[in-house]
Amino acid sequence: MTPINMKSLRRLTGAALTIALAGMAANGGAQTLKNVEAEQKEADKAAQASQAQINDILDKKQDLAGRYAQVVAETESLNKYIEQLSVQVKSQDEEIAGIEQQLLDIETTNREVQPLMQKMVDTLEQFVALDVPFLLEERTERVSKLKELMARSDIAISEKYRRILEAYQIELEYGRTLDAYEGKVGEKTVEFVRLGRISLMYQTLDEAETGYWDAQKKDWVLDNTYTEAVKEARRVARKDGAPDLLTVPVPAPQEGKS
Repeated sequence: MTPINMKSLRRLTGAALTIALAGMAANGGAQTLKNVEAEQKEADKAAQASQAQINDILDKKQDLAGRYAQVVAETESLNKYIEQLSVQVKSQDEEIAGIEQQLLDIETTNREVQPLMQKMVDTLEQFVALDVPFLLEERTERVSKLKELMARSDIAISEKYRRILEAYQIELEYGRTLDAYEGKVGEKTVEFVRLGRISLMYQTLDEAETGYWDAQKKDWVLDNTYTEAVKEARRVARKDGAPDLLTVPVPAPQEGKS
């Protein structure tokens, strides 16, 4: 056996150690690279996750900003609407106040007008009773209807007043018209001739009896001296001929009472 050279052995051992160390170094570098790559991947994932969170936060921020802008716009619109409503409410309050005042005025007017209208009806009733007794049944019935009308609560004040004025107008027309109509004097059927309120005459249908109303005596007076005059008045009143000068009994003027 060839003796071992210590120097050669040392060289061989050093070479082997170098080779071993080189192998170990190569293996360690590959492992380190893998670790770096793995860490890089983890960092990328973390960065992506962070970016996603940032994007989500930005989206939420933009959404909140949009909602805020919408709320501000709606608030401004609502404030304008409230201002308009305030103006309308004020106008309606003024209108309501005006209506309430009108109702008070109407109530006051009703309290004042009702007695006045009742007095007008009573006056008309007295007037018909004291007046020349022409169309007495018709005129009395008209007054009776007015009295019934005044007692009804379902009839408006304006309608009551209109009917009263209408009755007064009819009475006014009687004072300036010539009229002829049939009626009764006692049991006799006669034809009356009315000349305004100046004269009320009658004549039986056979013209055998003629008379007139005496306002002072408040009674009928038989007077056949007016036979032709009343006959002519009947003709004119019936429009059987042209108007002509009429001779009629007229009550004497009376002195006014002081």
